[in-house]
Amino acid sequence: MNEKNSKPFVLAVVGPTASGKTWLGVELAKIYGGEVISADSMQIYKGMDIASAKPTEAEKQGIPHHLMGILDRDVSFSAADYVQLANEKIQEVLSRGKLPIIVGGTGLYVDSLLENVKFSEGGSDEAYREELYAFARENGNEALHARLAEIDSEAAEGIHPNNLVRVVRALEVCHVTGRRFSDLKRESKLVGSPYNSLIIGLNYEDRQTLYDRIDLRVDEMVKAGLIEEARQLWQESGMKTAANAIGYKELIPYFEGKAELSDCIAIIKQETRRYAKRQLTWFRKNGRIEWLFLDRFNKNEEILEKCKKTIANYF
Repeated sequence: MNEKNSKPFVLAVVGPTASGKTWLGVELAKIYGGEVISADSMQIYKGMDIASAKPTEAEKQGIPHHLMGILDRDVSFSAADYVQLANEKIQEVLSRGKLPIIVGGTGLYVDSLLENVKFSEGGSDEAYREELYAFARENGNEALHARLAEIDSEAAEGIHPNNLVRVVRALEVCHVTGRRFSDLKRESKLVGSPYNSLIIGLNYEDRQTLYDRIDLRVDEMVKAGLIEEARQLWQESGMKTAANAIGYKELIPYFEGKAELSDCIAIIKQETRRYAKRQLTWFRKNGRIEWLFLDRFNKNEEILEKCKKTIANYF
C-alpha cells in the first residue's frame, strides 16, 4: 500500500472571504458523504454570527458543521488550540465513516493542521507580555505590529495588525527564545502530516468580481442585523476578541456618535477587501492548492464537475 492510500483523506476548501467556500463545502459534503470542520478564527466564537458570516441552518442543508460558535468571546484561542480541536474532530468524523472537509479562510489554521505543525511552547514572560499590551493600548496595534516587522518581517507578514494576541505571542516568543518566530514555526513542520489532503482554493480572475461580492455581502449583513449584533457586543464586556473582527470595530465611532453609519459601512467594505487581499497573499504561498477561478464557469454544476475531476485525479 502506498503512502497516499495508507493515510486518511482530508479535503479542504479555502479562499478569500465571500468567495463561496460555504456553498462548495456543503455541496462536496453532500456528494462525498462529508462533514464540515470550520477553519475560521472568528466563527469559532459565540454570538458573532453575522460579522463572521457563520452559515445559517438553511445554508448548511443538514450537513453537520463543527468548530463553530463553541467559545465565549473573551477566551483566547491560538492556532495550536485549533489544531488540537480540529484533529479531534477529524477523528470523530472518520470514525463515523464520513469525509472530513475543512472549510475556511484562516490560512494559518489550515496550514498548521494539514502540515502537522508541532507547536513549541517557546516559554513565556508574563511581564513582557503585559508590557506589549500596554504599548498597543498607548500607541495602537499598528505600532506594535511594526515592532514585530522590525524583528521578524516574515512573521509580521502573516499576522494582521489587529490580531493582537498573535502579534504579542510572536514578539514574546522572539523575546524569550532569542530566535525568530518564523524560524521556529518552519522547524515545527519537519514531521510529516498524518493525512492525505487535497486543498481546493476559490478565487476570481477578475478581482473586481470578488470585491463586488464582498460589497454585496456587507450590505446583506447590515440587513441581517449586523449593527444590532455589533452594538450588543460593544455594550457588553466581551469585546476583547470581537474588536479583532472586521465589521465590529469599524462601527464603534458610530456607536460613540463620532461618525455617520454610512461612512462606517463603507470602511467595513474597504477593510474586508483588504482582508481578502491578505488572504490571497497567504494562500498563494501554498503550492499544493488546486485553484478554481469561479468566473470561468457559467453554472454551479460546472464548478462541481471540475471539483469531482480534481478529486479523482488526486488519486
